[in-house]
Amino acid sequence: MRQLIVSFIVVLTGVFVVDRVGGLCMGWVNQHTSDITAPKIRYLVNDVDEDVVLMGTSRCNFHYVPSIISDSLGMSVYNGGIDASDNIFAHYWVLSQVLSHHTPKMVCLELMDNDYKIQSNPFNTISFFAPYYGYDERADSVFRLAGTHWAYEVSHLYRYNAKAVSNLAGLLVNRQANEDHGYLPGPEPVRFPDELEYDETRTDADSLKLVYLRKFISLCEDRAIRLVFMVSPRYSQVGMDKYDVLKAVAAEHGIPFFDYHTRGLFLNHPEYFKDVAHLWDKGARAYSAIFAHDLLLSFEMPSLSRKKALSFRRE
Repeated sequence: MRQLIVSFIVVLTGVFVVDRVGGLCMGWVNQHTSDITAPKIRYLVNDVDEDVVLMGTSRCNFHYVPSIISDSLGMSVYNGGIDASDNIFAHYWVLSQVLSHHTPKMVCLELMDNDYKIQSNPFNTISFFAPYYGYDERADSVFRLAGTHWAYEVSHLYRYNAKAVSNLAGLLVNRQANEDHGYLPGPEPVRFPDELEYDETRTDADSLKLVYLRKFISLCEDRAIRLVFMVSPRYSQVGMDKYDVLKAVAAEHGIPFFDYHTRGLFLNHPEYFKDVAHLWDKGARAYSAIFAHDLLLSFEMPSLSRKKALSFRRE
């Protein structure tokens, strides 16, 4: 029995040492990789200091060119969109980390129906941020909400599981070569979308997501940060009620809502899209110029009521 206990302690100690050493090694990889996601999260957590921070998932990541927007606004701009970050829980985590060391003048949040609709696993991609578990209590609350915090408490190595392969590959291949303040230009696709689909309106709202959308808003209000919501173009048609759930929250708080999807911006330009949901670099540059113009114009229209400004866009 004594020998069994000793063996158990030795094995447990070995596992602990391997976990901690492995965690240190993967931590070094995470800090030095040139993959797509890790350098951006690293910058948002530690160094972002721009006046305007854009947030959202892949549609933010690929649709907004900071240099174009910065030229129009006369402010520094960073594209903090995280590819595949999925919904408002991830955006809340990012904002919490940014506010732990920096208060931007403006936050522009790219929204989609994932930010309100019911999903089978709304925390599917929150593990992308696990390397920074323990950095900020408010951000960590998302892991507790997801029920994954205990795994990151026990294992330091497991925190790097979600992006281990891509981070290791990023030591060999530099994916940041054409980076523009967080924006990585998408290459021209081999084939553009050729079929215009109809995107059904989802009415199954997740009440917890709406709670966190309001928590996101409150964090900005508490710091006197100007908050803007936007929905960028997709190569699909939608009903006028597509984003009513999100627009209602925006109206409740007087937040401008720029909706380019419902009105069908670029539906006559399939060559701007790399797939149904995403623009490539040519489309992103055309769209960024329009968005920057509209955003600047909204600053210069104080006579407009805030409610009228919610759906403002350039035709």
